[in-house]
Amino acid sequence: METKRKRARARAQAHGVLRWMAGALLATAAWAAQAQAWPVKPIKLVVSFAPGGAADLIARSIEPGLSAALKQPVIIENKPGANGNLGAEMVAKAEPDGYTLLMSSGGTMSANPFLYARMPFDPARDFTPVASTAVVRSYLVVHPSVPANTVQEFLAWARSQGGKLSYASAGIGSSLHLAGEMFKRAGKFEAVHVPYRGAAPALGDLMAGQVQFMFDSGPGLKQVAAGKLKALAVGSPTRSPSAPQLPTLAEAGMPGFDADTLFGIYAPAGVPREIVERLNAEINRQLREPKVQEVLLAAGLEPLPMGMMAFAERMRQERERLGAFIREAGLRAE
Repeated sequence: METKRKRARARAQAHGVLRWMAGALLATAAWAAQAQAWPVKPIKLVVSFAPGGAADLIARSIEPGLSAALKQPVIIENKPGANGNLGAEMVAKAEPDGYTLLMSSGGTMSANPFLYARMPFDPARDFTPVASTAVVRSYLVVHPSVPANTVQEFLAWARSQGGKLSYASAGIGSSLHLAGEMFKRAGKFEAVHVPYRGAAPALGDLMAGQVQFMFDSGPGLKQVAAGKLKALAVGSPTRSPSAPQLPTLAEAGMPGFDADTLFGIYAPAGVPREIVERLNAEINRQLREPKVQEVLLAAGLEPLPMGMMAFAERMRQERERLGAFIREAGLRAE
């Protein structure tokens, strides 16, 4: 009798396994069919920063060509806040079907986990890196009233102000905030950090003289050319092709200074690989278009197309580098 029961249980378990396998195969087939048909409706590209900043400019420069290549509208939706966390959380919780994507900074994915005590998502677990878009350099720009035309003149003046200076950023933990903190530590002076909900409003207040300096991701170079701001240096290991006349901060006496960040496009974890591969190819194709490169380079942004695996590895290295600095500096976001 006991033997019959065991055999019955074994048969039931076997049937259960077969049903599970059949379900898994059907689900896989459904995903494959969906990936082959994709896209059949508009795609939402969530930009996790305010209009007018680097992320927004990159998204809008590639959107026309990407929409044409995919034969579906790519709809850009700005959702700023919490250094990109609000927009990223929205995408992390979206269906992994390829119809909701994220355009964000390397800081959101690499720095935020070290800045925030609680994160609404895990960048490594909840996202699939789709495509690198551009290296965003950080340019040290100051209000025209600042009595300095070189980095060394600025540092001498800043140290004489007794901590009364203030500098703007795109938000707590943003790449521009981290650049400002790196600069303060390397330059041995104090200044008050004034965070904004994006780079564009920060730049506006700098031009209005509400703050004295900031690190800009490139759009401010137009204001420099118009005489509304002064640029003193670039916070990168090498000079920028967009502004080759500007020295690096390393050349100005801060060896090893590197505040570059890599902006990119991400999808929720679980998106079929075929969709991610197609997106990577199409985005890379747009970044190689002369018109797109012209727009980005004019704003101080350097297009950097790369493969999916290379992008994922680059972001892993960024997490290690920025995490080490944030821990050393003791930075926290509320």
